[in-house]
Parts: sequence; structure tokens; C-alpha cells
Amino acid sequence: MTADASTPTTEARTQSFEADVSRLLHLMVHSVYSDRAIFVRELVSNAADACEKLRYEAISRPDLIEDGAPFAIEIAINPDAKTLTFSDNGVGMTREDLTQGLGTIARSGTKAFLDKLAADDASKEAAALIGQFGIGFYSSFMVADEVVVDTRRAGASEAWRWSSDGKGSFTIAPLALESAPKRGTRVILHLNDEAHEFAEPRKLERIVREHSGAVAVPIDLIEKLGAEKRRIADGAAIWAKPKSDVTAEEYTEFYRGLSGQFDEPALTLHWRAEGRHEYTVLAFIPGSRPFDLFDPARKGRNKLYVRRVLITEDADLLPGWLRFVRLVVDSADLPLNVSREMIQKSDVFAAIRKGVTNRVVQELGKLAEAEPDKFAKVWEHFGPVIKEGLYEDPERRDGLFKIARFISTTHPAGDRTLAQYVASLRENQTAIFYLTGDDAKRLAASPQLEGFKARGVEVLLLADPVDAFWVSTAAGFDGKPFKSVSQGAADIKSIALIEGSDAPAEATGEVATLFAFFKQTLGDEVAEVRASDRLTDSVACLIAPEFGPDRQLEKMLAAHGRIAERLKPILEVNPTHPLTKALAGRFKEGKDKPLIEDAAWLVLDEARLMEGASVDDPPAFAARLRRVMEKALGAL
Repeated sequence: MTADASTPTTEARTQSFEADVSRLLHLMVHSVYSDRAIFVRELVSNAADACEKLRYEAISRPDLIEDGAPFAIEIAINPDAKTLTFSDNGVGMTREDLTQGLGTIARSGTKAFLDKLAADDASKEAAALIGQFGIGFYSSFMVADEVVVDTRRAGASEAWRWSSDGKGSFTIAPLALESAPKRGTRVILHLNDEAHEFAEPRKLERIVREHSGAVAVPIDLIEKLGAEKRRIADGAAIWAKPKSDVTAEEYTEFYRGLSGQFDEPALTLHWRAEGRHEYTVLAFIPGSRPFDLFDPARKGRNKLYVRRVLITEDADLLPGWLRFVRLVVDSADLPLNVSREMIQKSDVFAAIRKGVTNRVVQELGKLAEAEPDKFAKVWEHFGPVIKEGLYEDPERRDGLFKIARFISTTHPAGDRTLAQYVASLRENQTAIFYLTGDDAKRLAASPQLEGFKARGVEVLLLADPVDAFWVSTAAGFDGKPFKSVSQGAADIKSIALIEGSDAPAEATGEVATLFAFFKQTLGDEVAEVRASDRLTDSVACLIAPEFGPDRQLEKMLAAHGRIAERLKPILEVNPTHPLTKALAGRFKEGKDKPLIEDAAWLVLDEARLMEGASVDDPPAFAARLRRVMEKALGAL
């Protein structure tokens, strides 16, 4: 347990850290952690992972643990030498493992272990990889001037010592077997002058209990050389305990270790499923949004155990639209003698996945009903992701509709439910109206909404990218179809106007003639120019044809090369707008035909700008605008 064991140096090799590791070390010491005590949790977590991985390997190779020693973690304090030692009897490391695991991030032990288990040739079950350390190991340099790692791979006849001062290089040398662990790893921290407080037994024990009391391997503390070890954590899996025996603080610390976040969980779910399949689940809804929530390469942090044996740390236990959930599942039914890949393709795994997903959705629904303010925070962070399920998971769409929250023209705070919307339908309103786009505030100012506001009709403002997809495939809610206010005919004439609003008049013959001239002038830029019953204040807006995608969905499909050519929009013009009537009068008199042509293009460009697009020909737009202004000011 000491750092002064004899170390042959004839084969010692000094190497530089990868550039990424050097930068990481600098960040670890100066920026990443404000609480230096977190290194204890990181090293204990690594030691527990090493034990769990050896437990897994021993399924196919029982000889690796033939000594029968139970898995355990020891923390030893040497006040005289000013060292702190973390030891485990887990899987240990080879020289190559040390180089790859502690010299680089991209080939960290954990990542390599998981990659091996995911490979087609899973028969060897990652026998050459150990996965003991992630980047958390480097947090030890926050408190240590030097870190020494003595390790021996389970079943190996060689042992190694890794050492570094964290300033750019590390050394790996052979270690005499009599000085090495029988198996596993020993991490020795030579504490710096600012970290001697961590050599105080009471403080160290408190840190372990607070941050690592829920790990699934028992932890012993040795307060000084020659002292008896004392157990400070029993190693009982937190998910295997009755809920009544687990405190909120214990749940929170386990969540932080599982998720890698330092917030409080917004919701903790702990249950045992019994019946056809038996399994235990401990799941957490984070209290804040992970920075990489929308990263397409992002993996989940969902651990799968089979009878307390860790199978994988990124099990496909939830659909992508619940990727923010952090959970552990421990099954009593899944087989241990097949590969990770085969386990996740089994019918039992599929049944567990379905059951867990259904339960999470149900619990979100309960939270929405019982604690709406708390659920509002969850929706604020993860609503755009949950809504992906409306498109990707039609089977659960009805359940998701019950918890979904929306921004609308009458509820800009984003707390509107579909049930509330349907309950407040206007007389003769037969559809749930919506408008899609990129920004809710911009949508709220859209001219397409004017006629709906005049009739007191609420419109959902859908500004998340996935909205344009799910709303086009959903049949409706509570018997009411979804209908875009920017597509096809408005069909709102039968809905009464609210007091103080005037209905748009029918287009006169003069206006109809003007619209025909507009169409002739604009040519193939538009499919049709027609009178609008959805405009009250604006002069014009663009509408998608009745059949096909709405304007936002078409825009997104075109941007990703999913459609070869965009459909021609319909230009709807307000027949009672003063500008429309003035232009119709001028056109009837046969005056200013060039001015009216310019006006037709400017009306089209204004409609484009109002929906957040740009004009197709800026120089032509500027020239037309200048000519119209000069005419209006009498300069022509």
C-alpha cells in the first residue's frame, strides 16, 4: 500500500501525453472542478467499474477470481508520507492498457471496453480491454503533485507502474510482483501542500459517504499505517434497496455519478417490475439540460445489469426521444452467457425496453397532473426532444399528446395543452389550427393569423424543428384534425367575429381584375393570386397549396435535399386593404401600369419577408422600391 516499493527501471519508458490530455489536465486543475473533493468520487467510481468488469469477465473465465476474494475498494491514509491510496481488486491493466487508458482520451479504457463489446466478434468479450479509467482519473492532479498507479491485470504474470506529475509526460515501468497487487490497481496520490485536508479520516469518510456511498462495491478505510480497515460503505446496490431505505441525498449523489452532472434530479423513479419478467429500475429526469442534448453522436448513459453484473454502460433501453433520461436496469431474466449484442436483440430485452419506456411516459404524465410547475421546468428543458416521439413513435403519440405543452396565440408562456385547446374551441371551429416556423415571436406576428385573431380562434405556434414533421403525420387529437393556417383555404368564415372586428369584404370586379394582372406579371413565381379571408390588416401573405407540405416543412425538406424543387406558393391579397383598392382604381383607369407592375413584385417580396425569407433578387427589389418612392414623392 506504499509508494516506495522497489521498481525495476531497465525497461522504464517515458512518454508525452497526447495534446488533448495535456489540455485536459490544465482544465482539471484550473477550471473544470470548483470542488476539489470530487476527485474522491472519480477514483472510487473507477475502482468500482474495474470490479464490475472483472465480475463480467469471470462469467466466462472463472479462473480470474479463483482466489475467491470478494470485490472491495480500500482507501488508505499515510499522514507521514502525505499520501492517499485508492486500491481495488478488479480487472487491472496491462502496459498497453496504461498507455491507451491514461495517456489519451480518445482510447480511454471505458470507451475501448464498450467498443469491443459492440463488435461483431464478441466471443472474446473484451478480454484484452479493461475500461477502468475515464477522464475523471485526471482530477487527481488537482490535489497531487505526483500520481503513481501500480497495477496487475487479472490472470497476468506481469505488473506495471505508471507515474506522472501531470506536467506533460508519464512513465511506465515494470513492477516487481511482490510489490504489486495480486490483481487490480492501486492509485497513490502524493498530496500537494494545499490538499493535506484530504488526509484527515473524518473529512475523507464524510466525502466518501456523501459522494460514493451508493456504489455497488464495499469501501474500507485505513486511517494510518498498521491500522485495521474499517468499512464505511456497504456496497449494496442502491437500486436493490427498498425505496424507504434510500434518502433523497443518496439518490442525488447516485444520479450525479450516473449522469456526470452536478444538478439536482427533477424526478426520481424507482420501481421493481414483477410478472412475466422481473427487473428493477432506477431512473432520473435531470434538473438541467445537458449541453450535448442535440448532438447526433451523443450516447445515452443507461446501465444494464444482469443480477448485479454490469453488461453495458450505454444500453439501448430507451428511444432516442427520451435520451435525456438517466437510468439503471437490473434484470433477473436476461442470460449472462451470451454477448452484449445478443442480449440487446433478445425478446426479453425488447419487453424490458417497452415496459421502461411506458413507465417513464406514465410518470411524466403523473408529474404533469400533480406538480404542473415542476413539470413545466422539465418541459422547458426537454420538450423539444420529447416532441420527437410524436413523429418517431406513433404508438405512444396519444400518451405524449397528454403531456405536451405548446405556445399559442393566447398562451405565449408555452403552457397550453391540447386538451385545454380543444375545450376552448369556438363555435363552428372543427380543427386545431397551427403555424410552423423558426421563431415563436416571429410566428406571433405573422399576417396569416389576422383573420383567426379577429374570430377569437387560438392558433398553436410551433417553432421547434420537429414540429413541422409530427404535425404533418398526426391524424389529430380528440377527433379534431390539425390544420395549418399557412396552407390551403382558411375555412373560417363560419366562425363568428369577436366584437369590434370587421369581416373582409368579397373582392369586387375591379380587385379581381387587378389580381389577374398580378398573376400575369408575377408569372411562375406564384401558383395563384387570390383574395384572402385570413387577412385583416396586412396587404398580402403566402400560402402553401392545399395538398403537399406546408411552407415550413417544404423549406426544411428543400434545405436537406429531400425535394428537387419547391412548390409555387399562392399569393393571397387582402381585397379591402387601402393599397389594394388604390391599385385596383389606378389599373381600371389604365394609369401607371409600370407602377402597378412594380407594386405586384413588392407585394410578393413583402410577403416573403414577413414569413422570414429573403427576397430572391435584392437589386431588383431595391430598384422597384426606389421607383415607387420617387413616384409617391412626385420625383417622377
